[in-house]
Amino acid sequence: MPAADIAAKPPYWEEAVAHLMRRDRILKKLIPQHAEAWLTSRGTPFITLARAIVGQQISTKAADALWQRLLDTVGKRPTPAGVLGLQTADLRQAGLSQRKSEYLQDLAVHFSERRVHPEKWAAMDDESVISELVSIRGIGRWTAEMFLIFNLQRPDVLPLDDLGLLKAISLHYFSGEPVSRFEAREVSSAWQPWRTVATWYLWRSLETKPVAN
Repeated sequence: MPAADIAAKPPYWEEAVAHLMRRDRILKKLIPQHAEAWLTSRGTPFITLARAIVGQQISTKAADALWQRLLDTVGKRPTPAGVLGLQTADLRQAGLSQRKSEYLQDLAVHFSERRVHPEKWAAMDDESVISELVSIRGIGRWTAEMFLIFNLQRPDVLPLDDLGLLKAISLHYFSGEPVSRFEAREVSSAWQPWRTVATWYLWRSLETKPVAN
């Protein structure tokens, strides 16, 4: 595995894995299936949030394809200036809906006009970061939680609005029966303070082939 990937492993990962395998019989089986993979960052704060907006309410596979089309339009490392240099029609041509195009443009405005302060987020607690992020159009709690996980790599995020997480909990803990947020939270109590890590492995369990984050 490339050295860059090894360096990217969150410092708490091994401690979290040991805890989860000790406390949860399902994760004890799932984690070894992905022993050579772990949570990695999706890039700059702007790119992470842009990718989250693109991926809203669609499958991982569809989100990856749509993201690639956007990169073909705006460049391999999207920036606020790059997005603002495009017309809504350009974003629509790349496959984004009207609403997602508007959300992406609003995100670019917030960054370019410094209405948000990414340089401070690392020192802020989870809820404070979420409060700042949801001021941006199209960013609700789910998107903010994806940012906490994939950019700031916070260790104890439980995204209860995430359909993938609820599906995995249903599949592995309730024999495929639908689960409520309350039931999901109950299951997750054994994972604290490493709910991010548990969530990540449950996401992976839904993929027939591991995908890079």
